[in-house]
Amino acid sequence: MINQISLFLENRKGQLAEITHLLADNGIDMRAISIAETADYGILRILVDDTDRAAEILRENGNILTLTPVTIVGVPDEPAALSKLLALIADGGVDIVYMYSLFAGANGKAYMVFRVADKDKLAEVLRANGIAKVTKEELGLR
Repeated sequence: MINQISLFLENRKGQLAEITHLLADNGIDMRAISIAETADYGILRILVDDTDRAAEILRENGNILTLTPVTIVGVPDEPAALSKLLALIADGGVDIVYMYSLFAGANGKAYMVFRVADKDKLAEVLRANGIAKVTKEELGLR
């Protein structure tokens, strides 16, 4: 299972820089980042190379966070590949809550991070279509 870290951020200048600086100072390597905002706060979603350690460091520094299981799928780096995957997911009746991509792909693939309403249903759709979920080891995550 791969967990992302979801942090609640105040909407103020420099907060994102503080978080990334804290992680960098502690040797944590970010692999993906996504930010959603409202008028009052933001939600920073990150994948890092050492989730447990990063979560501990962030909590020790007063950050509010949750660990959320996500599914990562390798998509061929070619036209229409993402569209085909999304069609399979839709046809399988899976509701995508949100998605974002990793910083870099490998082996001719781009990697997409999915948070879905029913992860078992997504796993079934992927399995039925011969699509493997990406493992933590493949991404160099702990």
